[in-house]
Amino acid sequence: MEMTLKTPRLYLRAIEESDAENICTALSIRQISDAMISIPYPFSMEDSKRYIAQRKHDQKHDLACVFVIERASDNNFCGLIEIREIDQEHAQAELSFWLAIEAWRNGYMSEVIPAVVNYCFGKLGLNRLYGYHMVRNPASGRTLEKSGFTKEGVLRQRVNKLGVFEDVALWAILQADVSSTYGK
Repeated sequence: MEMTLKTPRLYLRAIEESDAENICTALSIRQISDAMISIPYPFSMEDSKRYIAQRKHDQKHDLACVFVIERASDNNFCGLIEIREIDQEHAQAELSFWLAIEAWRNGYMSEVIPAVVNYCFGKLGLNRLYGYHMVRNPASGRTLEKSGFTKEGVLRQRVNKLGVFEDVALWAILQADVSSTYGK
């Protein structure tokens, strides 16, 4: 399956072992890993290699599609966006994303998410795409909302992050929503 997407400023490609150093560097910054539900802190190079191996395994078995986000102008690593937990029976998957700190506040996720949503509903044939974020990270919720996702609720104390149980917001977009959101 084709694993490249392009937006006006960004290029999305499949994750590779050679991305380990960039991923490790980005996720070693507490501001990023602390806001991620399933990323440990501290984050080591060994964690990075395991992360990539798991993502590649999941892709091979059609359980995920993981895209590295690069700036098209200079191929600079910006972050990742994942379609994971792909459930063919119910035609749904989870969307997960993060940016390296130096890529923040450029509107990159607002540019990338529509391309990935269209990929999910087009190439993957999904009906529903959902995403989570910790309630204390409202920026992710604003990004999802701007991208046409609807907040479905709050899952109280859903995750244990560094010994603290935290509330998580659940957002989703349906294939039927895409035509009104993206004009297709």
